Amino acid sequence: MLAFGQSVLVVAVRGVAFQLKIIATGHRHLRDPTCAEWDGGSSFHGLDACSVAERTRFLERQPPMATASINAGARTIAVAWPDGTTADFPFLWLRDNCPTGLHPETHERTFELLSVPDTLAPVGATIETDCLVIRWPDHTTELDLDWLAAHRPGERAHDPADVSPVLWRGTVTKDALPSATASSLLDSDRALSDWLKTAKAHGLALVTELDDRVDAGMEIARRIGFLRETNFGVEFDVVSKPDPNNLAYTAGRLPLHTDLPNQELPPGFQFLHCIANSADGGGSMFCDGFAVADAIQKEDPAAFDLLASQPIPLRFHDATCDIRKRDTVIRRDFDGRLQEVRFNAHIAATFDMPAHLMSAYYRAYRMYMAMSRSAAFEVTLRLEPCEMVVFDNRRVLHGRDAFDPSTGHRHLHGCYVDRGEWDSRMRVLARNVD
Repeated sequence: MLAFGQSVLVVAVRGVAFQLKIIATGHRHLRDPTCAEWDGGSSFHGLDACSVAERTRFLERQPPMATASINAGARTIAVAWPDGTTADFPFLWLRDNCPTGLHPETHERTFELLSVPDTLAPVGATIETDCLVIRWPDHTTELDLDWLAAHRPGERAHDPADVSPVLWRGTVTKDALPSATASSLLDSDRALSDWLKTAKAHGLALVTELDDRVDAGMEIARRIGFLRETNFGVEFDVVSKPDPNNLAYTAGRLPLHTDLPNQELPPGFQFLHCIANSADGGGSMFCDGFAVADAIQKEDPAAFDLLASQPIPLRFHDATCDIRKRDTVIRRDFDGRLQEVRFNAHIAATFDMPAHLMSAYYRAYRMYMAMSRSAAFEVTLRLEPCEMVVFDNRRVLHGRDAFDPSTGHRHLHGCYVDRGEWDSRMRVLARNVD
């Protein structure tokens, strides 16, 4: 059988030798009314000198096809696509990703990797129609070429939730923030999908025209995912109250911070629904923690490296709980991109790094604190009743100006939705609206 690709076949017609270029396509039969029939092998029926020429032209008019070749030494199968893209697929990877090894309903892997030896090798590989067909000693795998192109080793699969952050500073205005009405987010998947993307990119967004009821904000949050329960409950009310166990429950100024960095996994997106805000003062302050980290990395790389490598103790404790975590102020992902900020000077416990690092660390820590509170990075918004601010608690620092309870009432109702829930909703919506 001819290998797929281009081959030269010498054909004798009436005693005259003709070189016939054959473009193997993976189709068993190619027919053209003006040409002889090719049976997919090495035989042509009814050929004469004229039909050989016609056949050559017909075959050359066919679109180029993908090719596959086995590299026994590297233990890979090389696939080349017509657009010039090439990729090498390891034998075990190909067997591990055989579609027959997935449950037909749950799509979870049922193939047992240890059921084949690590020396497994194919006995053949061909391109048939739009699939790579691999013949193993006891099995046949068929993999769609488009799927293979999207999952080439070293190339990450597309993720609708992978949104690059848009950094912002203190010049951002309330009108410039991503915004949507509550009814649009509840009624339209398209509107919700668009808002989730822009809100994640900026880390700070608004929802307007909420119903005048306490649970209206939670209804939006539940449209996205499950609510995160913490030691403060599933929902919480930000009001001034007697005997507070958190500075948020006072009328004093609340400096910029992220919530619950002392948790193993801090809450993701925070939803703060304004129920009332008639008191003097009480502006809501925000700062893009990623923008501050990015600025420090550019201006003082040594300070950035300390904040990203030296963990500090964080602790919240009251009569019923004592929750502690050691972690860095800045966390990067495996690609070196900013992933998370944990900054809360109120619940930072006593620093315990070695003495020789203490001065340099305090300098870096104070730098982050001072920059986040500067006019260059901090923005203050005044929330109105039936508005809700939504922000990424693992990126955006938030705080509050002091207010005077004797001049009016200030009441925000809050809850959290973790990042994983947010991203999951983005991916599910992308299946239907993109």
